[in-house]
Amino acid sequence: MLDLWYSEYYTKDVRFSIKVQEHILSERTEYQRIDFFRSDTFGTFFTLDGLMMVTEKDEFAYHDMICHPAFATNPNIKKVLIIGGGDGGTAREVSRYPDVNQIDLVEIDERVVRLCQKYLPQTASILDKDCRINLYFEDGLKFVKNAEKNLYDLILVDSTDPIGPGEGLFTSEFYHNCYQALSAHGILVNQHESPYYNEYAQEMKRAHHKLMATFPIAKVYQFYMPTYPSGHWLFGFASKTLDPLADFKPEIWKKFNLETKYYNTDLHIPSFVLPTYVKEMLAEDEA
Repeated sequence: MLDLWYSEYYTKDVRFSIKVQEHILSERTEYQRIDFFRSDTFGTFFTLDGLMMVTEKDEFAYHDMICHPAFATNPNIKKVLIIGGGDGGTAREVSRYPDVNQIDLVEIDERVVRLCQKYLPQTASILDKDCRINLYFEDGLKFVKNAEKNLYDLILVDSTDPIGPGEGLFTSEFYHNCYQALSAHGILVNQHESPYYNEYAQEMKRAHHKLMATFPIAKVYQFYMPTYPSGHWLFGFASKTLDPLADFKPEIWKKFNLETKYYNTDLHIPSFVLPTYVKEMLAEDEA
């Protein structure tokens, strides 16, 4: 019997592969191709247009780090907007904060949400269990453009790579509209790609320069994501007034008494300490 493998090519001569026990589903929607697989090591995982999105084994790293550093900087967040995030993991982490009273999740492809609810309840089961979560199946670009000014305390851009449906979420116009939709102490966190392979690094630099041109405070922090290209992955942190280092409030965050698998207050500040080659790339002129 032939082995079944899922492979994602990072470059023309580099790929990441997982031996698959079952190819659960393949479906093409108006926006993209969705595939669900099951493996012994990573459990259930899904891809969009062949690119890895979420695995049961390591999703905690991404979802901890997109969410908790912002709350440790501003523990008074009440209204949250999630762009993308149809797997539900980001909403799950946000919903753990009792003081949050509104979570708007905008996902362009409803099938991502519905299939994750069926095959990935580990992340998506929260989506129909918490009355604070409002699902909007529409273009996140347009949603933010039309959003009420100064409404959200936190915007989390849990997007795919800047191709296909996620392309518009890496533009200067989108970041400007996010700025308008954020409150006085609002924070934007966005998926920031990887510094390691050239194609991803170029997008990282472009995103960072656009955020720097839009927000008074724009920083980059890192975490380890085993199933993403190179494993070295980044988030951007942008804010009107709050600095994730100078305004870090570890003792207040600890009072939430949250059990986390990746994030903790000891790694908050070190996660913003970047390798030399990354600092040099971010300091370069925009390509």
